[in-house]
Amino acid sequence: MTFNNKNAIEVQDLSKIYRLGEVGTGTISHDLKRWWYKLMGKEDPFLKFGELNRREQQGGDYVWALKDVNFEVKQGDVMGIVGKNGAGKSTLLKILSRVTAPTTGTLKAKGRIASLLEVGTGFHPELTGRENVFLNGAILGMTKQEIRNKFDEIVAFSGVERYIDTPVKRYSSGMYVRLAFGVAAHLESEILIVDEVLAVGDAEFQQKCLGKMKDISTGEGRTVLFVSHNMGAVRNLCNQAILMQHGTVVKQGDTPEIIDAYLSGGTDGERILQWEKGTEPQKDELTVNSIRVIDDRNRLDNIISNEEALLVEISYHLSEPVRELRVTVSMHTSDGVHVFSSSDYLFQPKDLIRKAGNHQSICKIPARFLNAGAYTLTVDFDIPMSRALIMGLPVRFNVTELFYNQLGKTISSKPPGVIHPYLDWTIQSS
Repeated sequence: MTFNNKNAIEVQDLSKIYRLGEVGTGTISHDLKRWWYKLMGKEDPFLKFGELNRREQQGGDYVWALKDVNFEVKQGDVMGIVGKNGAGKSTLLKILSRVTAPTTGTLKAKGRIASLLEVGTGFHPELTGRENVFLNGAILGMTKQEIRNKFDEIVAFSGVERYIDTPVKRYSSGMYVRLAFGVAAHLESEILIVDEVLAVGDAEFQQKCLGKMKDISTGEGRTVLFVSHNMGAVRNLCNQAILMQHGTVVKQGDTPEIIDAYLSGGTDGERILQWEKGTEPQKDELTVNSIRVIDDRNRLDNIISNEEALLVEISYHLSEPVRELRVTVSMHTSDGVHVFSSSDYLFQPKDLIRKAGNHQSICKIPARFLNAGAYTLTVDFDIPMSRALIMGLPVRFNVTELFYNQLGKTISSKPPGVIHPYLDWTIQSS
């Protein structure tokens, strides 16, 4: 593999296999056979028995934690790695950090790598914070003089000045991660690898860490690999992302696109909720027949454009008259931000009674309102100040940004923010 000078990391056909429940292959004969094949330059005969790492599958002694992983990271990029538990994210970072070796494939990285894979990595519980700074710095490749020069800055960043000469076995998990991150972030390495350790710190420290990583990448031109289940943090910090599933890279690209693919399960959403006869959600006098998200021309295309108005069409049946029924629609982004809630309560019949029979409540979302992204819409039925009927029926869908082609110019970038309204502007010249 020829290394591109613009890249900080290049990974090609990287794979890692483990035997479940055993160290090695489980028998001396198998270990000797594996050693002999390796000596002869042949492929490991046990690799063909491996299965992808799917927790729902049973059977098989060998599991591919990673299988044929390929990607590149350019210098100065902040690369987010997202995926469900068991997708292979931590295994990948351990290989990149040289903690473990790949079974097959090649990895090339330019420069020193500092990694923070779990709380207290490289810390000795009996040593003080001061001693552990020097120990951890040495493990990460810092010279003694480098550590001395950075020591005050590391301690100030971590906020543990008062306890720096106390054995770290008396530290809380938050203090552990503060000090460990301070050492890793202040090492003059070309690549910083951070696993899901920031979840231990409080909100203030998480923001401090994210700000430091952004400074490292944008201000110092260093490369960061960041694994997190906090999609808000990934979206704010990372300019590129990788989606992993069952030990393979499913998709690589711009962060918003990857997050939307991850949180929507890699699908275009479930634009319609409809149940078979006799299985509809039912409570007392109410039966819900269907919920559909369509455009204002009654189309259920695969792509919803923010150039089109959306209709949320809710069909239900009342077996008897109901007074003051309220149907509410709530919209959330893929990373949990509440966009809005709206109900049909103010549009009730004048006598506030909906008669027995079939009904539709239709909510219209105007064109050029939602930004591009994945959304979850939930529908609630209740009688205010009295009782809940059916709550939280979800519909998922994606909105695509259509490009503006005015005056021969194309605007292709997605603007920040939850909504993207088309606001009126006036340009005046004197």
